[in-house]
Amino acid sequence: MTTETANLIEAPGARAAMLRRAFAEKKLLRVAGAHDGLSARLAAEAGFDAIWASGLEISAAHGLPDVSLLGMAEFLAGAATMQRSVAVPVVADCDTGFGGNLNAAYTMMCYEDTGVAAVCIEDKVFPKRNSFVDAGQQLLGAEEFGQKLTTAKQAQRHPDTVLIARTEAFICGLGVDEALRRCHHYVDVGADAVLVHSKAVDSAEVIAFMDRWRHRAPVVVVPTTYARFSVQEANDAGIAMVIYANQGMRATVRAVRDAWATVLAEGSTTGIEPHIASVKEIFDLSGMNQWLGRDR
Repeated sequence: MTTETANLIEAPGARAAMLRRAFAEKKLLRVAGAHDGLSARLAAEAGFDAIWASGLEISAAHGLPDVSLLGMAEFLAGAATMQRSVAVPVVADCDTGFGGNLNAAYTMMCYEDTGVAAVCIEDKVFPKRNSFVDAGQQLLGAEEFGQKLTTAKQAQRHPDTVLIARTEAFICGLGVDEALRRCHHYVDVGADAVLVHSKAVDSAEVIAFMDRWRHRAPVVVVPTTYARFSVQEANDAGIAMVIYANQGMRATVRAVRDAWATVLAEGSTTGIEPHIASVKEIFDLSGMNQWLGRDR
């Protein structure tokens, strides 16, 4: 079944139901960050279980830093493009819900209309800064963020859509007790899963959280800085989803820089041609034959 056909016939919430089944079956989901249709297709082709519509990647693709400069329109357009381009679930990074409680509700409504499987909202103050910026990280109070989650959940129309509550407690240096307190409250008010973000150099914070969480709801992690953390370790800890949030874009930046430097140094593309994708590969990834088949 082609991606185009799958998107035409699938029922609303179908991919969200896939996520929920994986959570229920305790299948660890491996998720890759993307920012457009091509990067999403490459991740799906590689075999990832789902796509993370990455706020960092979408911002960087616009030539902007991840500090809430873009609005919901740009993030939503990116997620919708990814949703149309692949048949696996798309998990949307929705920052803080793009504002207050009502903005979070509208976020839920608009993203559900695209068919995305999950909406992830974080407990930072709007406007937010990327978690890896050293200064200026601020959290909403847990109860205030809980109200935002409740408002978003009340706006949800498809029962299988997954609402992921992301806590930045570790990012702000607040420790495991505060991370646990927040996540318990977020599940109390309706979150279906929690994302526990850490920028430590190892997985100690995340493992400490898991040791005391007792699997009350599925837990998502993003091992950007603790890169040695393996899928097997995540599975052993009871983690439900591992997101490789930005490695694809980082690999692309390095490869393109190297390629263009070679072209300028050598005066032609001869040296890079054996190492880059063919035009036919781009045609295949973009569905050229399927589209030409429609024009008959």
